[in-house]
Amino acid sequence: MALTDQTKPTDVALNTDLYELTMAQGFWESGLVDSIGCFNVFFRDNPFGGGYAIACGMGQIADLVENFRFEEESINYLASIQAPGGGPMFKRGFLDYLRDFRMRVSVAAIPEGELVFPREPMVRVIGPVIDCQLLETALLNLVNFQTLVATKTARVVQAAEGHPVSDFGLRRAQGPDGGLAVARASFIGGATNTSNVLAGRIYDIPVFGTHAHSWVMAFPSEVEAFRAFAASSPKNCVFLLDTYDVHQGIQNAITVAKEMEERGERLAAIRIDSGDLAKLSKETRKAFDEAGLPYVKISVSNDLDEYTIQSLFAQGAPIDSFGVGTKLATCDPQPSLGGVYKLSATRAAGDEAWRPVMKISEQFYKRTIPGVQHIRRYFDPSGCPVADMIVVDEVEHAGSTKIVDILDPLTIYDMSGYDYAELLVPLVEDGVRVSEPDSIRTAKTRCKDALMHLDPAVKRFLNPQTYPVGLEEGLAELRHDLARNAK
Repeated sequence: MALTDQTKPTDVALNTDLYELTMAQGFWESGLVDSIGCFNVFFRDNPFGGGYAIACGMGQIADLVENFRFEEESINYLASIQAPGGGPMFKRGFLDYLRDFRMRVSVAAIPEGELVFPREPMVRVIGPVIDCQLLETALLNLVNFQTLVATKTARVVQAAEGHPVSDFGLRRAQGPDGGLAVARASFIGGATNTSNVLAGRIYDIPVFGTHAHSWVMAFPSEVEAFRAFAASSPKNCVFLLDTYDVHQGIQNAITVAKEMEERGERLAAIRIDSGDLAKLSKETRKAFDEAGLPYVKISVSNDLDEYTIQSLFAQGAPIDSFGVGTKLATCDPQPSLGGVYKLSATRAAGDEAWRPVMKISEQFYKRTIPGVQHIRRYFDPSGCPVADMIVVDEVEHAGSTKIVDILDPLTIYDMSGYDYAELLVPLVEDGVRVSEPDSIRTAKTRCKDALMHLDPAVKRFLNPQTYPVGLEEGLAELRHDLARNAK
C-alpha cells in the first residue's frame, strides 16, 4: 500500500530504477521480447551477524505482479523524460509496447516465516527477460526490508524468552510505508502486537497502546493523571511511571490501583521508559507485591534490542513484556539485508533447453550460481533441519545426496538417510496468482515452528554455528566448468 500523494496500486510499475526501463527498451530493440530468463533473489550473508534469516514479503508478490502495468499517465511521464544527450529517452514504439504490457512471469518463493540462508534463492522468477528485468527493483524493495525486519524481530522475541514483544516503531520508521512494512513483518517474526493502528486495520494485527508522558504533564499532578486515565480506560489501563520520579510514580500507581480495586477494576500494568530498567523493575515488583498487587505486570521500553533484553534477564529483571521501537523499525545496527537479483539461466523463445549463466566477478565471493534452481531442505528424524541443497534438475546426479559447500568446495556434506522437502512454492504462473497467499498468522506460526526446530547453536547471538548450505554435486561441477570456460 502506498501512502505517498497521488499514487495508486498500478503505479508500482514506476517504483523502479530507471535502468530497468532502459534495459527493457534495449531488449525490445534487440528482438528479445520473447527471450526467457530465470532470475533469483538471494543474499550473501546472514543479517546481524546471526545464523539465519526469516523469509518475509513473499505474501505480497502476487499483488505486485498482477498490478504491474503502465497506465496512460505513466506512459506520458516516461515520454517526457529527456536523455542526457538530448531528445526523448524512450522511443514511441517502446512506449506503445508498455501501454499494453502485462506481466507474464512465473514466481516461486520460500514461504513467509520460513528459515532462509545465504545464497539460496528466496524467490525465483521465470519469464520473458523484459518482464523479469522490470520486476527486479520493486520485488527487491518488497522482500529485502521485510525479511530484515522479521529476522530482527525473531531475535528480539528469542531474547524475550516467551514474554510479549510489542512493535512500537512507527514514529521512527522510514516513512508511512516503512511503518506498515515493519508492523507486518514484525508480527510474522513473532511480535505480539503493534502500536500502528493503520497496520492493525489493513493486516488484522492486534493493536496496543496506553499513554505518553504528555498525558501526565497535562494534569496538575501525576496521581491526578493516573486517576483520570483509570477513569477513561479502566479496561486498558497501563501507567507510565517515569515522567517525573519513578519511585514516587510507583507509589502513585499503587494508590490509584487500590482505588480501582475498590471499584471492581484492575490496573493491568505499568511501563518504565528510562533509567536502569533492571533496578527499577525489581523495585517496582517488590513494591506492588508488598501492596497486595501481584497481578500488575511490568512493561519496559527505551531503545531496546535483543542484547539489552538478554542483559535484563541475566540481571534477574522481573519484566513481563517489552515495547521495542527504534531498533526494531530501523533494524539497528544493520539497515539493509543486501539481497540481490541475478540472472541464472536463459533460453530462446520456443526452446526447451536452458542455457545456464553465471556472474564470474573479480571477487570469488560474488560469483553466482547458474541454472534454474530449487532448494531441498534435509531433516533429521525429529524434524529439525540439518542442511540445504541447491539443485538444478538438468545436471542432477541420480540419487545424489552429497552437498558441496558453495564457498569451500573441499567441504562436502553427505545427506544419506535424511528425508527432505522442497522449499520453493509456486505463487504466480504466467502472471496470475496460483492461489491466495497464506495469512500472516499462518506465516507467524510457521516462523515460530521453524525456529523451535532450529539447532540452538545456529540461533545463538555470539558466533553462531554456520548452517550448511551447498550445491548438488552436478551443479557444483557445472559452476566450476562455467567459471573455467568464461569468456
